[in-house]
Amino acid sequence: MRRRAAVLSIAAFLCAAASAEQRQVDAAKSEITVRVYKAGVFGAFGHDHEIAAPVKSGAVDTSAHTVELRVAAASLKVRDPGASEKDRGEIQNTMIGPEVLDAGHFPEIVFTSSGAEAAGDGAWRVRGNVVIHGQSRPIEVDVRESGGHYRGSALLKQSQFGIKPVKVAGGAIRVKDEIRIEFDIQLAQ
Repeated sequence: MRRRAAVLSIAAFLCAAASAEQRQVDAAKSEITVRVYKAGVFGAFGHDHEIAAPVKSGAVDTSAHTVELRVAAASLKVRDPGASEKDRGEIQNTMIGPEVLDAGHFPEIVFTSSGAEAAGDGAWRVRGNVVIHGQSRPIEVDVRESGGHYRGSALLKQSQFGIKPVKVAGGAIRVKDEIRIEFDIQLAQ
């Protein structure tokens, strides 16, 4: 009886695996943007930051509604259109350095879903975990599919991942703890 149950379990697993619709993320066509906002008494002298976070790899199983995305922490690039090249370089070094992401010790940022529920036509509420700075935290993301694009955004607090928001001038100029992550993910053909 146990052997029969084991064989049935294996067969069910193989059928589920065969029917899975796992597809790779098209890293070249997918985009993640991180937005970090200024704060503090003299926040007007600072600037908001726009950071490109190129997708390193990822896969989506459209039938199981699961996803995994990987970003190389060192590949994040400060875009800040209003900042000088010198300022962008300094911000870049601080961001990937030991004060913030510490990309040398924590080379990847990873999101792995744990479940999803339909939230309307072409929309889902996706639950999962994100690993930043070596620390994993749960997250919920609203995702909408349109024309082959999976778009959405999420808010995170840097402090939840052991990162102290950058402060200068004794905190008179600083970045907010809360950051916004926006994404547009496309699947490979």
